Amino acid sequence: MNEYVIRPVRADEWAKVKELRLAALRDPAAPVAFLETLEQGEAKSDEFWQERAAGGATGPGIRQFIAEGPDGEWAGTVSVLVEAAGTTDIFDGEIEQAQAHFVGVFVRPAQRGIGLTEKLFAAALEWAWGLEEPVLARVRLFVHEQNARAGAFYRRFGFVPSGKVVPMPTDPSAKELEYVIPRPA
Repeated sequence: MNEYVIRPVRADEWAKVKELRLAALRDPAAPVAFLETLEQGEAKSDEFWQERAAGGATGPGIRQFIAEGPDGEWAGTVSVLVEAAGTTDIFDGEIEQAQAHFVGVFVRPAQRGIGLTEKLFAAALEWAWGLEEPVLARVRLFVHEQNARAGAFYRRFGFVPSGKVVPMPTDPSAKELEYVIPRPA
């Protein structure tokens, strides 16, 4: 585990951003973990991936963290989106307070269970709580009602269900459950 470096992506690493995202979309859990299909991801242009990497590296309201192995392979990722109060989220709900939203959580199957997700989340939380403006009231994420493995991890890490339930945009008959961590006192 110590051989992995947890760090933000760099703007020029778009090809690795693309490769890891496509690997995530190939995962058997992808239909309940992501709001995008493999086909949609594969159809995106290199320019899209270049912009995504640049945004995740230097954007004021986003940061993408990766777990990089000693061989340079990326083993996992999480992205943090800053949601400003008064704006609308991906579920068309109003954001009531400044908060961060964890999205795109993925660790390659061969590296699961060795603590990488915990390290990724710790780095993401440190970045979110360290923002001077806006000061974030909480961090949240959504988990599909049938993604028990992810839900169990989020609870172990300290996220608690908020009680908010929204329909999954890609399948309105399915539900996404909101989990939150309030800002430490």
